[in-house]
Amino acid sequence: MLDTPGFTPITPAADITADRHGSRAKCLQRLIRMDLPVPQTVAIPFQTVRTIAGGDMPDLGHLIGLFEGEPLLLSVRSSSQTGDWGGPGAVLNIGMNDHAHAWLSNTLGDAVADKLYLRFIRSFAIEVMRLDEEPFDDAPTPAAARQVFEDEMDAPFPQRIEAQLAEVLQNMSRAWDGTSARLLRQAKGAPADAGLGLVVQRMAQGMGPGQSGAGVVQFVDPATGDPQITGRYMGQAMGRDALRTPEKALYLTRDARGASLEDMLPDVYAELREVGTRCRRRLREEMQVEFTIDQGRLAILDAVRCPRDARASVAIAAALARDGVIPRTEALLRVAPETLSRLLHRQIDPNARATVLGRGIAASPGAAAGKLVFDSASAQASLSRDEPCILVRRETTPDDVRGMHAADGVLTERGGTTSHAAVIARGLGLPCVTGAMGLTVDEKKRRITLVNGTALHEGDEITIDGSSGEVLAGRVATTEPTLDGAFGDLMRWSDDVRDIGVRANADTVADATLSRTFGVDGIGLCRTEHMFFDSGRLTVMREMIFAETPQDRAAALDRLLPMQREDFTELFRLMSGLPVCIRLLDPPLHEFLPSQIEGVRALAEALDRPLSEVKARIESMQEYNPMLGMRGVRLGIAVPEIYEMQARAIFEATVAAMAEGVDVRPEIMIPLVTARREVELVKRRIDGIAGAVRAETGTEFTYRLGVMVETPRAALRAEEIAETSDFLSFGTNDLTQMTYGLSRDDAGRFMSAYVNEGVYPEDPFGTLDVDGVGELLLLGAARGRKAQPGITLALCGEHGGSPESIAFCRLAGFTYVSCSPFRVPVAKLAAAQATLLGTKKAD
Repeated sequence: MLDTPGFTPITPAADITADRHGSRAKCLQRLIRMDLPVPQTVAIPFQTVRTIAGGDMPDLGHLIGLFEGEPLLLSVRSSSQTGDWGGPGAVLNIGMNDHAHAWLSNTLGDAVADKLYLRFIRSFAIEVMRLDEEPFDDAPTPAAARQVFEDEMDAPFPQRIEAQLAEVLQNMSRAWDGTSARLLRQAKGAPADAGLGLVVQRMAQGMGPGQSGAGVVQFVDPATGDPQITGRYMGQAMGRDALRTPEKALYLTRDARGASLEDMLPDVYAELREVGTRCRRRLREEMQVEFTIDQGRLAILDAVRCPRDARASVAIAAALARDGVIPRTEALLRVAPETLSRLLHRQIDPNARATVLGRGIAASPGAAAGKLVFDSASAQASLSRDEPCILVRRETTPDDVRGMHAADGVLTERGGTTSHAAVIARGLGLPCVTGAMGLTVDEKKRRITLVNGTALHEGDEITIDGSSGEVLAGRVATTEPTLDGAFGDLMRWSDDVRDIGVRANADTVADATLSRTFGVDGIGLCRTEHMFFDSGRLTVMREMIFAETPQDRAAALDRLLPMQREDFTELFRLMSGLPVCIRLLDPPLHEFLPSQIEGVRALAEALDRPLSEVKARIESMQEYNPMLGMRGVRLGIAVPEIYEMQARAIFEATVAAMAEGVDVRPEIMIPLVTARREVELVKRRIDGIAGAVRAETGTEFTYRLGVMVETPRAALRAEEIAETSDFLSFGTNDLTQMTYGLSRDDAGRFMSAYVNEGVYPEDPFGTLDVDGVGELLLLGAARGRKAQPGITLALCGEHGGSPESIAFCRLAGFTYVSCSPFRVPVAKLAAAQATLLGTKKAD
């Protein structure tokens, strides 16, 4: 026995805390303080539950003696520190035995008493003692069920309430530490040593004479968050019976479809409405209330945070703040940033039935259904016919960008969260699943083969869920995104609070328009290579690549110049008053060349050259490791005409936009820098082009020139690189890849095994590695500031939309982060939360 009782009756003045007794125990105390009709309840703290799990039981005689009533029937519910962490299910009617059965038979009748006793024997045997359910299916009476129990256990059914309660407490205590339960709550953010409390409550029967029953009510729509009383009530029931068998339950509010509690018991219904109002005001939350009616009298058994979808989460938090129930800062902290991702995209309808064909990496959120296509031409043809399609590739290349623009979703056999397909899809707001395990893509035969050998062919319909990584059979129902006033409120409040900037990675007018809609602070990364993949421009780009002389190359670039100039002019118009950071051409030139024979033949025709010559030239440009080859700044030094053309296009666009009254703030970023001398060479040429454009146009303008820090050497040599740079923008996609020596396109094949085995805590391409890559960011930032104390520091990799990365960058003193347009709302909310939490810690 323990030396102390190890439990506390819940009274208004009792020392009950969520940290020791759990959130349910604390909530019940608050309900009691509100003078609500809560049955007598006792809280068992975490420490006592741990000792029970170890086999040391508190003084149950003392505990049971605290309760009054005849017959004494109790319930036990779990009370974890945070309600979302879950816990073992409730056990009702503890204390039901032959004596209680006889007493209830005399007062409620044999039918009710038999039903209660039979129900308890079954639940005690199956849920507590872990007996098989099947033998009890043929036991229609308490006596028969008790006999089954005794046959299975080779022991009599326990009659003493102390014995029943001991078994229940021990079962629930030990279930908390089961492997599945532990992993489930850790997935929800619970620490490994999270504690469980238990609450023991006197049963309020809903199976008595007259108007008796049980129900559940909440006061907002769980899908939208709009005020609405929802739930069910069932006569002669207990617990959550009304939700388990809704076809037998009554509506709560008056309803043309059937009988309602409002019609049957208007006074109790009015009392329930008042409970909801008081809970919202006093508990500062929308609650789901479990209640019992015993012969017309209301009892409140429990109240928990009501379940809600993403849209409702935002709406409820905003409404509570608008109504003055909670401050706006608290509303910001109540919404998980990733919740906003689900608001911006279609999602799988939670009520839809679906067959999972395979699973991959959730690379870009949202759901899409359509017919399978296996190349860009087919995707564009589907778009012209107004037929939704899913583009399927083993892995995408820049050649597939046109098809991605035309498709409704993208599925790849290979790749990870920062593969080409993932990055482009997120920028387009396109659902994407990469690294689909068990799916074999045959692009030539235009089919997908599943693990079981089933084949899907071009034209077959599938659905992909980029939020979960699932590939589903056929066309599965989806729900539309909804951006309402609550979303706008949350964004405005975030802007009022956050102290780190949020820019967008935007390459097109559509990207920039969407970003501006979300209230972005500018463009942090405009990848100019994406502007060349339009069919009309791609041919000219290929002509430039195939040019034999600088003169021929310049002629091709002269044709690209007005196209780029118009692109930049339109971006400057859209982003008037905000900075636009344009990255000069980054990928190796061979990425602009076709890889399939059909494309090679079409290129030969366009260039009017022999097929063999074109094939030979393409082969000659291949590199063993192109991502570490002639790309980025190396391209600008080896083929300077490209960067010169882009710089001229930027400056001429600046002049043109300024002539229209646009407030232009251009920034030019040099990619893949490793040394100061690289910056000096490119800077000299760009400054020369700027001087020439000023002289030609008679217009003065300013611009900022910086570098993209995406190699470990650039981070280590940031002090000298910063001497000739206005800003350092850390590209963590490549920086992570080079730091780890991992291909971001291939890491998905084995990354789950690495995370499961504890090699890495998370996929470093999905969550910023603050220990390794983060140290390079800190070193680079500190050394850059040493050369220029006021230098602008930014992060523009895919980690820029991650809440953890944003919190890290804020602490490191970065000026802004930049992410894909559809991640901007997530980043803004995460930035606001990081600011609020950082301020709390400082205080």
